[in-house]
Amino acid sequence: MRQGLPYAAAGNTFDANPTCSPEAMLPTPPRIKRIYYTLLLGNTLAASLIWGINTIFLLDAGLTNLEAFAANAFFTAGMVVFEVPTGVIADTAGRRMSYLLGTVTLMLSTLLYVLLWRIRAPFWMWAVCSVLLGLGFTFYSGAFEAWLVDALKATGYTGSLEAVLGRGQVVGGIAMLIGSVAGGYVAQVTNLGLPFVLRAVILGVMFVLAFLVMKDLGFTPHRGGRPLGEMRKIVSASVQYGWRVPAVKWTMLSSPFSAGVSIYAFYALQPYLLQLYGKPTAYGIAGLAAAIVAGAQIAGGLTAPWVRKLFRRRTSALIASVIASVVTMAGIGLSHNFWIVLALVVIWGLLFSATIPIRQAFLNGLIPSQQRATILSFDSLVGSSGGVIAQPVLGRSADVWSYGTSYVLGAAIELMAVPFIVLSQRQNAPADTARDEQPPMTARPEEPKRTEATNTNRAP
Repeated sequence: MRQGLPYAAAGNTFDANPTCSPEAMLPTPPRIKRIYYTLLLGNTLAASLIWGINTIFLLDAGLTNLEAFAANAFFTAGMVVFEVPTGVIADTAGRRMSYLLGTVTLMLSTLLYVLLWRIRAPFWMWAVCSVLLGLGFTFYSGAFEAWLVDALKATGYTGSLEAVLGRGQVVGGIAMLIGSVAGGYVAQVTNLGLPFVLRAVILGVMFVLAFLVMKDLGFTPHRGGRPLGEMRKIVSASVQYGWRVPAVKWTMLSSPFSAGVSIYAFYALQPYLLQLYGKPTAYGIAGLAAAIVAGAQIAGGLTAPWVRKLFRRRTSALIASVIASVVTMAGIGLSHNFWIVLALVVIWGLLFSATIPIRQAFLNGLIPSQQRATILSFDSLVGSSGGVIAQPVLGRSADVWSYGTSYVLGAAIELMAVPFIVLSQRQNAPADTARDEQPPMTARPEEPKRTEATNTNRAP
């Protein structure tokens, strides 16, 4: 993918190439999108190298099945603990700084993972390292998407946000497809630790690239003042414009049931498919499973604008997706045929991926720019909290009964997301029916003293 260099990281200085005119180096929507897609490609490629083998890697390190999923739960717990603080960092120190911190943290904690695998470390060390990995990802969540939305708005972009996010999913899906297949087969022909080392190398490259090309546009970080005071101020504003806005709140509350179960469902596919396949050391099959989800992500990203046209409301698309996902996940658990399960995994991935851009556009249309990174991070926090509970619970059910039973239980849990999305739909937020991306509205918080039915999400 061709990478533009619209500006230098330290300011509005231009490339030393004398053929580059100032006009050619100005940030524009196409350049912003190219930077976003390129960094997304590298991030996802690095991450996905281990997605197909992570659970198997933990089991190979000497952990039990319960300990492996508990380690994943500690990773998710790290995301819960650090989501809001890192979102505040993004809103105070800048989205670029947050991205760079996330890259370094993930690179170092990934190398530490390899060390723990080599020395067959006790569980508590895996728990600590998993929390650090969660910290690294929280620097990304919210901040990277907020950087994109604000930069597009600042450079005059007037197109559909779903189209940009959907294409981003395609780029991420391509990277995941390549990374998961490569990671699985690299592990099969060498060892389970090498994909983790490759991941750290790619993250180092991404750090250098982001340092050179990223710049906060359309957003001025709040520097100065006392850090704790700034944190309280931003968190208070985020609660006012996020949690106290009913449409945002109910959408967030649906996340623990859908996102929480999806985390387990993805990682449990690795040992489950190997079990159905009958060859526990065929790591390439585990990588292929992740690649199938990646391919579904590509198709889902491409079809997101089309799916959006099928529904007048974005929330209607989300409700339909959850119900279909529940049926599909139950089918994965009830079937014991490898190829049928593989086909159902494709459908499940398509359903999940096609609605992510719709949900992202819905939330971005409800929240103001200044608190965007923090509120999006809080949304990730709520979703991750579901994974903290779902992973050990469903993992234990897999130990006691079977992986298939754990998928059926997961489907029942995910179904509980539907009532919350219905409550969000009843708020009649303008972002629910908007077709093209509009400047984010400063949504009104709830006003308990008023008794008449009002739209709390209209622009002031």
